Amino acid sequence: MREAVLWSVEERGVRCGVCPHFCLIPEGHTGFCNVRENSAGTLVPLTYARVASVAVDPIEKKPVFHYAPGAQVLSLGSVGCSMRCRHCQNWSISRATPQDEAHQLHDLTPAAAVSLAQEYECPGIAFTYNEPIIQIEYVLDVARLAHESGLFTVMVTNGYITPSALDLLGGLVDVWRVDLKGATDESYKRFCRVPSPEPVREMAVRARFHWGMHVEVVTNVVPAINDSEADLRAMAKWISRDLGPDTPWHVTRFFPYLELSDLDPTPIETLRSAVRIGHEEGLRFVYPGNVDSGDGEDTVCPQCGAVAVRRRGYEVSRVRVLDGVCERCGEPLNIRGWNTPASDADARAR
Repeated sequence: MREAVLWSVEERGVRCGVCPHFCLIPEGHTGFCNVRENSAGTLVPLTYARVASVAVDPIEKKPVFHYAPGAQVLSLGSVGCSMRCRHCQNWSISRATPQDEAHQLHDLTPAAAVSLAQEYECPGIAFTYNEPIIQIEYVLDVARLAHESGLFTVMVTNGYITPSALDLLGGLVDVWRVDLKGATDESYKRFCRVPSPEPVREMAVRARFHWGMHVEVVTNVVPAINDSEADLRAMAKWISRDLGPDTPWHVTRFFPYLELSDLDPTPIETLRSAVRIGHEEGLRFVYPGNVDSGDGEDTVCPQCGAVAVRRRGYEVSRVRVLDGVCERCGEPLNIRGWNTPASDADARAR
């Protein structure tokens, strides 16, 4: 069994240093995530190279719109999570343990994962479905081999990670697709049972500017929790100011689920307001999600109005981008990928 990274021995157990819970784990127990165990005084990741879900997905499904548009990615997920979101649509795996019989875990070594991506002609691998940070050892080993094989890597994450853990991923993760679940401590406490969004925000900035990762932000807009104009404006303002106005913001429609099944779906008008607010706060690319209309999914050049990337659902039918800029007018669009070089600014950030 593989030994975990980032842990220390204390009098009453071992201390995990991967996420801001900093769990103190007695012998024979796991931390908050259910998958990192104190085994005879050593911290071990119980889900190393053990996956619950494997699929080939469009990268747009993550959602990631500004990195390798139209690419297919091998998507890997296991069980467990570092949050307890009250509406989680993947709750059956995110709240599961490795011992749950309902979710049979399958062995998939890092080398086998990379070989599978190559077999299905996927230029990238996405760590997704459950929270990949709690499987950081597996992510590190897969990502290292992926880069050696010329594949890019995507983290679909809640972003609840320590600086030390993020720095281990630096240089091995290309895309940091992070959830921003609210603007305030209160919304994070109510929504996902962690004290504050501050670690999420700080590490998104570090991923972007210290490690040069491509960052996209997703907010599931939930009635009565994070849908007020003040909350939406605060989130948009932070993204524009701290991550940059070219950072894509996906505002997605909530549907009743799990502990929030008594709420109504997000009104379409609320999503339209979120898009408007995002633009008012300086964001150049704001996308509504989980809607059937298809409106707003295209990447439109803010300078000349040309459709640079045309999308319908998860399908990309047109890409008119050359080296990350609009083909028509040359405006930078912050679109990157395995065949789209980073801009000079992004290169300097690395």
